[in-house]
Amino acid sequence: MNLRKTVLGLALVAGLFVLASCESKAAAPASANPRVAFVYIGPPGDGGYTYQHDQGRLYMEEKLGLKADTVENVPEGADAERVITDLAQNHDIVFTTSFGYMDPTLNVAAKFPKVTFLHCSGYKTADNMGTYFGKNFEASYLSGIAAGKMTKKNVLGYVGAFPIPEVIYNINAFTLGAQSVNPKIKTLVVWSNTWFDPATERQAAISLLDQGADVLMAYQDSPATIQAAAERGALAGGNDSDMGKFAPKAYLTNPVWNWGPYYTKTVEAVKAGTWKTEQFLGNMADGTVSLAPMGESIPQDVKDLVLAAQDKIIKGELAVFTGPLKDQSGAEKAEAGKVLADGEVLGMNWFVQGVEGKIPQ
Repeated sequence: MNLRKTVLGLALVAGLFVLASCESKAAAPASANPRVAFVYIGPPGDGGYTYQHDQGRLYMEEKLGLKADTVENVPEGADAERVITDLAQNHDIVFTTSFGYMDPTLNVAAKFPKVTFLHCSGYKTADNMGTYFGKNFEASYLSGIAAGKMTKKNVLGYVGAFPIPEVIYNINAFTLGAQSVNPKIKTLVVWSNTWFDPATERQAAISLLDQGADVLMAYQDSPATIQAAAERGALAGGNDSDMGKFAPKAYLTNPVWNWGPYYTKTVEAVKAGTWKTEQFLGNMADGTVSLAPMGESIPQDVKDLVLAAQDKIIKGELAVFTGPLKDQSGAEKAEAGKVLADGEVLGMNWFVQGVEGKIPQ
């Protein structure tokens, strides 16, 4: 089973995720022509997570005039450490794009101090290893606004990949966005326990439609949920990439990763000898996260409403997780006006009121 994330690992994020750059510099010397490699959990053809990382690689290659190497479908664990070790022997920079690569990357970084390593979504660093991720929950909130306006039954459905903080806080953000324009809505959650398994994800989506949901969202790497919704005359959004092409009339919108500028500036910094280890957390304001164009069936007044909220997020006038916030039991998680700190969001293990579903322990 390929897990980009693990429950235990992300449960530690709240205490270990440091947003500021560390002062120690990478041991790797500047290189006139840095040799770059990427390790992928899936195939670029997934249409989602790995596809978007690969688009970032292509952007970087075009901007810098270099060619990077890629290794795809790399399982987490011993296989990952072997692949990363092989790449470290003849590359200056190695990007590892799955959470489960964290410890293997750290282990290899210790053995190759002159190589720079960047790990996506983790929390462990070294002098020659940094991390990177982004606030995709900002775009999930906007997707929720669209869903809250488009639902006719006031029942939304969410196909969650795994019951881990990253998925949980995006479900919560989606629900809060919907509630901001439609307090009557509820969000049903079904877990697929997959990152990329179209057949399983399709069945999970169908189960939500059978329960009465008429707008769906999914946090996986495939467009299966959108395609299932299209067959039933419902609306849906996906994750990671603009998935509108898979079912234009049934498409809502969804968060999109834009890794190209980050990859470009990181390689440039290593090349110039100015790179420092950091834990980078991008957002909508810096372009790391964006919202896919809304689908053909979304009326202009709804689009305008979503775009107005997007403008506020980018300007810092709207924070997604602002109190009052209560969990499913009614317990207060944030008093009125309080904005949850990034660490509190990144380690989130509870659902907001309005979400109907359980978080398996």
